[in-house]
Amino acid sequence: MSQDWIALSDPDISLAELDAVTAVLKSPRLSAGPVAEAFEAALAAHLGRRHGVAVASGTAGLLLCLRASGIGPGDEVIVSSFSWHQIAHGVALAGAEPVFADIDYWAGTLAPDKAEATITPRTRAIVAGNTNGHPAAWDALRSLAGRHGLLLVEDSTEAIGSRYCGRPVGSFGDCAIFDFSQPGALAAGEGGMVVTDDPELAARLRHHRNRRADERFSLVATGSPPLQAAMSDLNAALGLAQLARIEEILARRKRVEGDYLRHVQSFEGIKPPYVAPEADEVHWFLYLVHLGTRFSRSSRDAIVADLRTEKAEAAAYCQPMHLQAFYMERGWRKGNLPVAEKVADRAVALPFHAHLSEDQVGFVVKTAKDASVNVGAGAAIY
Repeated sequence: MSQDWIALSDPDISLAELDAVTAVLKSPRLSAGPVAEAFEAALAAHLGRRHGVAVASGTAGLLLCLRASGIGPGDEVIVSSFSWHQIAHGVALAGAEPVFADIDYWAGTLAPDKAEATITPRTRAIVAGNTNGHPAAWDALRSLAGRHGLLLVEDSTEAIGSRYCGRPVGSFGDCAIFDFSQPGALAAGEGGMVVTDDPELAARLRHHRNRRADERFSLVATGSPPLQAAMSDLNAALGLAQLARIEEILARRKRVEGDYLRHVQSFEGIKPPYVAPEADEVHWFLYLVHLGTRFSRSSRDAIVADLRTEKAEAAAYCQPMHLQAFYMERGWRKGNLPVAEKVADRAVALPFHAHLSEDQVGFVVKTAKDASVNVGAGAAIY
């Protein structure tokens, strides 16, 4: 890309990250080892959880959570269809049946009442995400899971740093999953982490994740094949250095968020992003503009194309999972989740990272505003 290209995401990398990765490159161990274990302990401590298990991705993390909990063929798992990091594919990979439930229009997170309406005798778990950084309704979801005896999995792949009712995201589910690929605030290239307070679950997660060299001849350890989904020490070194700087990284992104909030005031009808009263702090994963109902999916795509023509990378935030071919072949159809579909068709993700200047933010907002007029749909409304 040319230097004047405004990227959708750009990791916040300092000399600390470069030094950490260089140290691993100079060491005799690149694969999963002591640095990955240090990252596990550090993230768990940061979140107030007892155990961290580093994995290859958020999707692998969910697959391992379900497998370690004995959830598979014949079981149903309630999930949201709406997100960027669509880790809920892990449900299908585990052999279980994803049951999609609709979202709250404002927060974009799984709606507890709509999730409850999908519960059947086969339901074993609920996977709820802190979508685009906004915490889900954890009090209601915990109550729901408790009443029905369900595993509650917290998808925090888009939300590091956000807080709900005085607690950080990642501390609400029986287990919580993070992903460290772009465009997240903590970027380790690839990889993820499962955190939990349950020592037995953590042990089973490690058992299903990978096999250590000293376990190759163990009758117990070799009783089931592992996924081989560990995180390398290279990725862990990058993640560990990013975690040490996470407050600085989040503060720099907050400055960019403030620039967006000032500039979108000139974008007629666009409101600031919604924040629920229970959300003490929200750190956005991407900066989303929600277009009004006068806009269609095709006009949203035209706005994205206009921004790219002007060398500003934008994207549709979500292609709902239930409308992807794999799930449509299993009976899901357009119209099944009207709120998720309506929001997804009109959500535009704008460039969002710590390296953006206020002038660049102003240019992106002006370009998006001009593009919305060009598509002939009139002024945008939330």
